[in-house]
Amino acid sequence: MATLEALAREARRRHLAIAAGLPDHLCATRDDLPEGTRTLLLLSPDEPAFWPAFARSEECRDRRPDPMDRWSRRVIGDWANDLGATALFPFGGPPFRPFIQWALASGHVHASPVGMLVHPTAGLYLSFRGALALTDAINLPPPQTSPCEGCATRPCLSTCPVTALKPSGYDVDACKRFLRSEAGKDCMSTGCRARRACPCGKSHGRIAAHSAYHMQQFL
Repeated sequence: MATLEALAREARRRHLAIAAGLPDHLCATRDDLPEGTRTLLLLSPDEPAFWPAFARSEECRDRRPDPMDRWSRRVIGDWANDLGATALFPFGGPPFRPFIQWALASGHVHASPVGMLVHPTAGLYLSFRGALALTDAINLPPPQTSPCEGCATRPCLSTCPVTALKPSGYDVDACKRFLRSEAGKDCMSTGCRARRACPCGKSHGRIAAHSAYHMQQFL
C-alpha cells in the first residue's frame, strides 16, 4: 500500500501537489464518492513547476479548446489507472463534483474572509485540477486551523480596487467591468490583487503567466 509521502512524490513528478484529503473515516460518511473510496486526495498545481510543464504540453500547443482540463484528464487519469484508483474532476458537469465541500470537510482548507478557499501554503491561489479516489486507507495529517485566524491585517478585504470581494458575496459584474478597463490590466496580467495580497500565498510561486491565463478564461 502506498504512503502519503510516496504519493506526494509521484504527484510532484506530474507537476501536481496533494493539497488536502479525506481519510477513511470521513469518506465513510459521504454519499458523493465512488463506492469503495477509503481515501480522497485533492490535487492542485505544483507551483512554480506546473506552468512551464503545462506550457510545453501537447494540450497547450494544439489550439483546441479547454487545454488545461484536457491536460488534467490525461495526467491524472493515467495516474489513477496506474494506482487502480478513480480520477475525479471539478469540470465536465453538470452535475459537478463537490470539490469545495470536499476541501472544507478535509480540515486542511478553509473559507477566507472574502469567500474564496484559503490554504496554509497556497493561500488564495488554491485551485484543484482533480482528485484521486483510492480504495486504500492512507494516513493523512490532522486538520489545521484556518490561517486567517492569525492574520491581523486581512489584506484580502481591502485590496480589490472595486471592492468586488466582500464577506457578503462576490460582485462578479463589478469585477469583470474593472478587468475590461485600462485600470484592470494589472489584475489581468498578474492575477487578482486579493489573491496576491494573501500572506499565505506569498511564497507559493504562482507564475504571472499562469494567473493571466486564468484571468483570460474567467472573462
